Amino acid sequence: MTRRVKIAVVGTGRMGSVHVRNIVKQIPEADLVAVCDIRLEVAQAVADELGIQRVVKDYHELLANPEIEAILIASSTDTHAFIMKDVAAAGKHIFCEKPLALELDKIDEALEAVDTAGVKLQVGFNRRFDKSFQKVREIVSSGEIGRPCILHITSRDPEVPPMEFMRVSGGMFLDMTIHDFDMARFQVGEIEEVYAIGGVLIEPELNEFGDLDTNIVTLKFANGAVGAIDNSRKAVYGYDQRLEVFCANGTALAENETENTTVKGNPDGFHSSRVPHFFMNRYAPCYVEEVRQFLECVRDDKPTPINGQDGRAAVVLGYAAWKSFHENRPVKVSEIG
Repeated sequence: MTRRVKIAVVGTGRMGSVHVRNIVKQIPEADLVAVCDIRLEVAQAVADELGIQRVVKDYHELLANPEIEAILIASSTDTHAFIMKDVAAAGKHIFCEKPLALELDKIDEALEAVDTAGVKLQVGFNRRFDKSFQKVREIVSSGEIGRPCILHITSRDPEVPPMEFMRVSGGMFLDMTIHDFDMARFQVGEIEEVYAIGGVLIEPELNEFGDLDTNIVTLKFANGAVGAIDNSRKAVYGYDQRLEVFCANGTALAENETENTTVKGNPDGFHSSRVPHFFMNRYAPCYVEEVRQFLECVRDDKPTPINGQDGRAAVVLGYAAWKSFHENRPVKVSEIG
């Protein structure tokens, strides 16, 4: 019988509760021994629902437990870095939701702590585990359709998030586009330069704190390829997620997934099914697979598929995009650090 990895979850809000339910119901490689949240009543409600015996308010209580091998961090972004440092110092492996932090110095301190402790770290870029996106990467990496020339990512949310979230999110490039920056690196390779344009075309309240709801970011890759990411905070038809890597001898595409494959034809034309309305629906299998693979790496002592430098690189690209937007010019990634 495969050994189960003892894990605890810190943060049981929207994303944390998804991870907790997945671990209990769909990941047999895990033994979830505790959950933690500063809002104890929130953690207790999740624990009661799923039959989890231990609930704590202070994550330090988990670090003192020698049985716990790994901690999944799904608390608010501003807590990620210092919790990572404490978890690493306790010798426990780490799965951390993105972004690692909104400040590069805090990320660097946390990654140094991880390296010093010799523990594993995986960053929660769930889209890398999407089967369609993985297949595109496989096709391109095989070389069968030649060198990559153009990457195009369309990533549009179905509705604008709550303003209280937006105010502390780091802005569109560090909250939303960060997933696309990571996907661009996953598909084509390192990015050397970005140029970002955008505006507030949907939600005027965003002007109050300088955020955007619409953008296009162009990319120059180290291997000579070019790319474009287009984002919107509000696609009224649903959660729009498309990807293409155009190559010298062909192209590899991942189109939107729909609720089913039915197409209805009538005098008004042909009508397909809706795309999923929310990221948790569209990427539900990815949230399971990313944690399952993390636990496999812990159990079998293998490198994690998305490491700390991957997490840092996406934040650097977010800052490069903001710099480009504010200065209205292409920005080399090396300018950020």
